[in-house]
Amino acid sequence: MEIITQYFPELTQQQRAQLTELEPLYRYWNAQINLISRKDIDNLMVHHVLHSLAIAKAIQFARGTQVMDIGTGGGFPGIPLAIFFPDSHFTMVDSIAKKTKVTAEIAKSLYLPNVEVVTSRAEELKGKWDFVVSRAVAPVPKLMLWVEKNIKPGGFNNLANGLICLKGGDIKNELKPYHKWATQWPISNFFEEDYFVEKYVIHIQV
Repeated sequence: MEIITQYFPELTQQQRAQLTELEPLYRYWNAQINLISRKDIDNLMVHHVLHSLAIAKAIQFARGTQVMDIGTGGGFPGIPLAIFFPDSHFTMVDSIAKKTKVTAEIAKSLYLPNVEVVTSRAEELKGKWDFVVSRAVAPVPKLMLWVEKNIKPGGFNNLANGLICLKGGDIKNELKPYHKWATQWPISNFFEEDYFVEKYVIHIQV
């Protein structure tokens, strides 16, 4: 937890307690179903939780913001963001039912009333959200093809409504079709750990 509070000293006692619960919860569920590689579970707080919270360095979701986490897997980035932004609503979507079941159980264990979990393919979703977030799901053009229909135009946050994704490596080609609407932040500007070198938060306005 110290590494999280180092970068987010403003966390409330409740948020600190919820974030502290993440490691035992994920260790328990990871023994039942492989959500995170066995070798990486020891790096949960940096590689998964802190990585997810890089989005909170790029945007402060306003009260009432509707966010969809597409391809959430075991709940990243949505679960850490739902803890961080209790006044925003998060819809966690994955096509694999056993993963959404675990994500729902984790949200329930953490008493996160602002989380809804849905089992669905992205292409079949009908609702509208202010933002879609994702982490290591698909190339940006494919993500946009899946979810652009689900993003409300406009918005009331410090960023316009759109897609916010966590990406790594050389992303120039992925962003070429969207260069007029894309903003990127190197995560190494936010966090000093070596893991975040060449990792980015990307925002594409819709």
